[in-house]
Amino acid sequence: MNKITTWSQVPQFESEEDEASFWAGYEIDSRLMSSALHRPDVRESTTITLRFDPRMLARIKRLARSRYLNYQSMIKQWLSERLEAEMQNGGGTR
Repeated sequence: MNKITTWSQVPQFESEEDEASFWAGYEIDSRLMSSALHRPDVRESTTITLRFDPRMLARIKRLARSRYLNYQSMIKQWLSERLEAEMQNGGGTR
């Protein structure tokens, strides 16, 4: 099996069949996959308090459980994704 060591080695695929046949003969090197994972800066963390409607919080917890996530981690992920989207759309430039 051939190893992909840089993302530039992955071609653009014309169809899902082309992609499937490509991945049948290749795999991503574990170092490349590891380097692609998002690792938030955990050197410092601040505790805050948010008040949620109990029904909303129950729905969030249920959704997190269905994804095998901690609900607080899922909320942080959502906030991080939204913050990035806002920054890309010119948010926070004032």
